[in-house]
Amino acid sequence: MTTTEKDTQDTQDTYAADVRAPGILPRNVMSKLPTYTAGKPPASIDGLQSYKLSSNENPFPPLPAVLEAISNRQDINRYPDPLSTALRTELASFLDIPAEDIVTGGGSLGALNQLLSTFAGQDELGLPDEVIYPWRSFEAYPISVGLSGADSVQVPLRADGTHDLDAMAAAITSRTRVILLCTPNNPTGPALTAAQVEDFLAKVPSDVIVVIDEAYEDFVRDPEAVNGIDMYRKYSNVVVLRTFSKGAGLAGLRVGYSVSQPHLTQYLRVAAVPFAVSQLAETAAVVSLRHHGELVERIQGLVAERTRVVEGLKALGWRIPEAQGNFVWLELGENTPEFAALAEQQALAVRAFGTEGVRVTIGEDEANTRFLALCATYTKGPRLS
Repeated sequence: MTTTEKDTQDTQDTYAADVRAPGILPRNVMSKLPTYTAGKPPASIDGLQSYKLSSNENPFPPLPAVLEAISNRQDINRYPDPLSTALRTELASFLDIPAEDIVTGGGSLGALNQLLSTFAGQDELGLPDEVIYPWRSFEAYPISVGLSGADSVQVPLRADGTHDLDAMAAAITSRTRVILLCTPNNPTGPALTAAQVEDFLAKVPSDVIVVIDEAYEDFVRDPEAVNGIDMYRKYSNVVVLRTFSKGAGLAGLRVGYSVSQPHLTQYLRVAAVPFAVSQLAETAAVVSLRHHGELVERIQGLVAERTRVVEGLKALGWRIPEAQGNFVWLELGENTPEFAALAEQQALAVRAFGTEGVRVTIGEDEANTRFLALCATYTKGPRLS
């Protein structure tokens, strides 16, 4: 055992001892929460380039102008602007909305956590509020809701991977405080249409917040798809979540934001984590917006690859939900672990969800080609009827 390995083992032994220490217990909710599972890196296979298709990351680095701008930042010994004024100002111009309606956070998940901690938890009697969301959807939802102190109300998706909005509306009770709509839905892929969301909002009480989580909006090409900003302008209870992690390729810098009307943002600013968006993240996001045309060209390349993958799967006779994000969903059921293992043997890391299915990110051209080749040899995929 090397010195480094011994130090690591000593640290692990110490941690294990701490875990066993009596008398220190977490909140009761911790035993009920699932564990967030990040996409694992690809295996190293001799003779094959490894590709990570497990985390819905943009496979390309930020734009050259972004990399140049953040490399010139020398002030990281100072705290960033807690209000992210430069970014909010740039976003206000880009989206044609008031800067005061924007609250930044550490990715769209950070913005969501701020919202839940503000509007969902427990009442004065200690009874939990309720947060309704589709399932399966973004796997951080139950964790974030549980940590806020609220109860999750999970409404199963339809067979085609879409939200069951009628069932979600029927699930609303006097304890409902927040409803989450994930569009496109992660991990299944379909996006909600504007008409569907308008119809749904008509059924939701005006004192219940409806969150439109648009983490993948950069990749949506359905002309009927909902635009969260349009809904926020029309409905006082709508909050929009967006991020620079996906389309802009800034996942490692953690910068996202929420958009809502002033009667909501006044409280969200109180709950916002101070200094959550660093100088580097803010600069990168601002420069990305200023070079949006270049960014769109890069994103369109990924959309074209998504089209190639979807058409390739259909040509093989595979049935998949509509893909509007930067990923595809394979409903493999009990064959999920087997397919993920076969992908690993091909130096492809994919995201397996128990015995439900596999989500595969659209990656580099060669990665997508190798994925399609694997599907061509796999006989247990979800077939077109």
